[in-house]
Amino acid sequence: MGLTGIDIFKKLPKKNCGECGVPTCLAFAMALAAGKTELAKCPYVSPEAAESLSEASAPPVRPVVIGAGDKAWRLGAETVEFRHEKTFVSQPAFAVLVTTDMDDAAVDAKLKALADLQYERIGLTLCANMIVARGDDAAKLEALAKKAADTGYPVVVSSSSADAVAAAGKAIADKKPLLHAATPATVDACGDLAKELGCPVAVKADSYDAIMEMTKNLQAKGLKEIIIDTGAAGIKQAFLDQVQIRRAAIKNKERALGFPTIAFVCDMTDDPMMEAMYASVMVAKYAGIVVLSDLKGESLFPLLLERLNIYTDPQRPMATTQGIYEIGQVTENSPVLITSNFSLTYFIVSGEIEASRVGSYLLVLDTDGLSVLTAWAAGKFAADAIAIFVKKSGIEEKVKHRKLIIPGFAAQISGELEEELSGWEIQIGPREAAHIAAFLKQWSAD
Repeated sequence: MGLTGIDIFKKLPKKNCGECGVPTCLAFAMALAAGKTELAKCPYVSPEAAESLSEASAPPVRPVVIGAGDKAWRLGAETVEFRHEKTFVSQPAFAVLVTTDMDDAAVDAKLKALADLQYERIGLTLCANMIVARGDDAAKLEALAKKAADTGYPVVVSSSSADAVAAAGKAIADKKPLLHAATPATVDACGDLAKELGCPVAVKADSYDAIMEMTKNLQAKGLKEIIIDTGAAGIKQAFLDQVQIRRAAIKNKERALGFPTIAFVCDMTDDPMMEAMYASVMVAKYAGIVVLSDLKGESLFPLLLERLNIYTDPQRPMATTQGIYEIGQVTENSPVLITSNFSLTYFIVSGEIEASRVGSYLLVLDTDGLSVLTAWAAGKFAADAIAIFVKKSGIEEKVKHRKLIIPGFAAQISGELEEELSGWEIQIGPREAAHIAAFLKQWSAD
């Protein structure tokens, strides 16, 4: 990063208007220096300041957005080589490959899997994110790209034929597809097309020097949204390429290599399990788009969890969304329990409730991701906070009794909580989650 947050702050209008999404210009400057926002979000920055700041404040790995609408996917904007240094910013996209050689049924099956394989976890929806449409016949690729774009997912238009890329790219230009890929022979034509359509473009070559020459050429045309494809055919070379490119961008400040990458693991092996293993390597080191030959739950779900874990901010605990969670078949007589929103706590408690086969309401209180004991010690799992949450949650409309089960480790707050929650009986639950199932069965029997 060329400038510090203070350097950037000095060039900002200092209005503290909040229109950029953060409350003060200093906070905006710090976020900009960390690569967590973009200068364009400041509506009052002067043209002179924008010109001087735009290049210096750009993160080492530039941001690229592929697609349009709610499913558009943002890549890049990375500022560190290792996650423990700060955090990784933009999760890699998992893309499924469809080709013009496939029949309609095969294409439809893959697109259906993309829509169907959705997993809910800690308040998030985990799924694949992109479609790669590949083929060299211009008419067929155009039709395939249109079909892919109709799903609403971002599309990568991929072909060794510049004419086919142009035909398909123009057909879905409003969806902002990635044009893949410019080669040393076609970089000028592909660059002009990308500029005309306002779409990101990928470059592909078998040497870093050739890639750097192409990215410099495209940047000279005013293009900033670029993806790098080294064309590696094996996992060893792909791994080395990813590491070298990230190090060059982060450590050496090499702007010509400071772009997200795409890895076609689908072309590296015919073994589905080996493909999943290769994909897991690319998620960790450091592909922006990982292209899979197909989507299968048994391989996709572990990859989604790997991505979630790596791209969760290590400085912040994983947290579940505050609210009421219905576990099992609930009725107006079901027990009501409360816990913190530390994800591990939620999963353990909810798992034990499910194992009890007693339909229950689990209230999850926002404690900034802290466990029950830690949150209680920090004053976040306190009687007043719990009382306000219970009253506003709507649980009183779901059950006819007024009994709230609190964790055994929070027994100290039971008296104060009964004062805060007039009309409610506070019951002390087990100290250990392993005893919840037996406790609920006894509660239900009583």
